[in-house]
Amino acid sequence: MPRILGVDIPNNKKVPYSLAALYGVGLKRAGVVCKECQIDPAKRAYQLSEEELGRIATYIESNFVIEGNLRREIQANVARFKEIGCWRGYRHARSLPCRGQRTRTNSRTRKGKRKTVANKKILRK
Repeated sequence: MPRILGVDIPNNKKVPYSLAALYGVGLKRAGVVCKECQIDPAKRAYQLSEEELGRIATYIESNFVIEGNLRREIQANVARFKEIGCWRGYRHARSLPCRGQRTRTNSRTRKGKRKTVANKKILRK
């Protein structure tokens, strides 16, 4: 498996799809990287030479924030939201959706497993 910036990328996929395995690089950015580094997007990752891998690594490192640095930046932003007490910080702190989604139904991914409340009866008139 080829390594780019300390991350193993999938061996048998085409280069743009392999580069998308890096955190912070999607298909669009991977296409831009291939174009700028003059690498054939139809090539498989295992077919890349050391020189091509070096070109990709230097281009990504100089133009994008990826992997650990990006994760730290996002964590710092969330911590700042919590500190200043804004709406998004409040929602992050309580593990609720931050972008306006409804919570009466759905949002199970964010809220976690259902917590049932005992002895809750519905009064009907």
